[in-house]
This record gives sequence, structure tokens and C-alpha cells, in this order.
Amino acid sequence: MEAEAGLDLTHSFLVVAEELSFRRSAERLNVDQSALSRRIQKLEHLLGFALFERTTREVALTPAGRSFYEQNVRLMQTYSNSVKAARLVAEGKTGSLRVAYMAFAATELMPFAVSRYRRLYPHIDVSLRYIRTQGQKVALAHDEVDIGYMIGPFDHSDFHSLLLSEDPLYVVTPRNHRLTRLHEVHPTDLAEEDLILGDMIEWEAYRWRLDDMFSAEGVRLNIRLEASNTLALLGLVAAGLGVTIYPESLINFLGRNVEVRPILHPGFRSQTVLVWKRTNRAKAVLNFVEVAKHLPARG
Repeated sequence: MEAEAGLDLTHSFLVVAEELSFRRSAERLNVDQSALSRRIQKLEHLLGFALFERTTREVALTPAGRSFYEQNVRLMQTYSNSVKAARLVAEGKTGSLRVAYMAFAATELMPFAVSRYRRLYPHIDVSLRYIRTQGQKVALAHDEVDIGYMIGPFDHSDFHSLLLSEDPLYVVTPRNHRLTRLHEVHPTDLAEEDLILGDMIEWEAYRWRLDDMFSAEGVRLNIRLEASNTLALLGLVAAGLGVTIYPESLINFLGRNVEVRPILHPGFRSQTVLVWKRTNRAKAVLNFVEVAKHLPARG
């Protein structure tokens, strides 16, 4: 029998089996009693055996009908549950969401969005992965993550990109460094400074952005040391081995052993963008985008 027709006929049978009355069953199904009788007769014809014993006074299940009922009531319940579960996923109310993030989104943008998202959608399983910007592009392309916070700009025909923030850049120095005594710090003031920057393995996208910004001002970066993580960079700066450059989003998390000054130039900003595949139209992803979009903007 056709699957859709079979489900409809089986559902009618289950109702009659529970009510053992064609009149009550027809009222429950909102159909004519004669139409319901024809449904049961059609199902019996398709199956090749009788489901009910009918008299003028009562309706009873045959042994075969009882067996058919016991098997199918469980199947129909499973089917109903699967429809409900799938509907919740389609509505973005259950399921999973895989979020990637880089260091500059780790302090505010990602945590605040995840916090609000989990309040709104408590039954979505959110998993987080730290991945550098270039690695996120690969992970998104291979469907290893659903959405990512990365350093912008990022413009690609296969992806949506939403600008979340543009952070002014700051120079981070040891305490009592000469740059802290300047009234204003400009890009050219860093031309002779020993710089400590994140290495090209973990900080590749950010390094490219810094190179572009300083090159546009005719400043060649004097990179003396590299480190792979934020704590190492701060420790090297605090030890007096050089200065580094951080976006504003991290300034409140640097501790007391270093000092900061803004770099006064309108172009010296770090973009954070939210990226997801155009083909990924999952409601859980689109709901997260809406949450991230409506958080207070910076920059």
C-alpha cells in the first residue's frame, strides 16, 4: 500500500480499535461513519484479513486485529514522536550548534551571545571550539562547525559575513615605558619599537591586518619576538622585552603589569565578523545570528 494512504488508514483503524464503536470513532476523526467503514474495509482488503468482528450490537477485534493493533500503536507513537522532534529541530528549539571563535571574540562577543542564546533556546546543545581565523574558514567549508567569530573583513560568495565590531587598536607596553609619556601615540611612533606579536601559526590573519595598516603608513614592523598565546605575549611585554598591539576588546583583561595607549589613527581598527555558510539555513544557526546581531555593538 502507498505509505501515506497506509498511515491514514492505519490511524483510522487504531481509533476504531480503541473506541470499539464506529459512531464514536467517526466523531473523533470528524468523518462520516460510512466513510470510516469504507476506510476499514479498504485496509482489510489490502491486508488480506479481517480486523474486526461486527454484529448489530458490538464491534470487537479479531485475534489478527489485536496483533495488528499492538504492533502499530507503538509504531504510530514512534512516528508521532519523530514528527514532534523533527518539528522542534526545524523551528530551532532543539538540536545542536557548533560555534568557533578566535581570541578577540573570547572575552565579550562570543560569551555574551552564547549566554543570551542559551536563555532563549535552552534545549539547543551549544559546543564551542577555539580555532584561529584561517582554520575557521576551512572548518566552515568542511561543515565541521556551523558558525564562526573571526577577524575580518571576509568576503566570499559561499559565506554570509556579519560585521559585529570594529575595535580601535592599542599599544600595550611595560609599565613606565616611553610611549606612555607621549600625549598621543601615532603609528609612526612605533617605527623604532621592538614588537612582540603572535606567531604566524596562531595569529596569521591578525598579522596580515597589522602589516597592511602599518605598510599604508610607511612603517616597517620591527618584530623581535613571537609567542603563540595571549599570556605569553603579556608576560614578555611586562618583562620589558618589547611592546605589542591589541584591540580594545582585550584591554580590560590585560592585568596590572602592563600599560596601554590608543593608537590615534582612524584606520587602525580590528574587525570581528560572524561567518556562516550560505547553504546552512538551519534555524538554530539563523537564531544565533539574530542574537549576535542585536547585542550592543562596539566600535
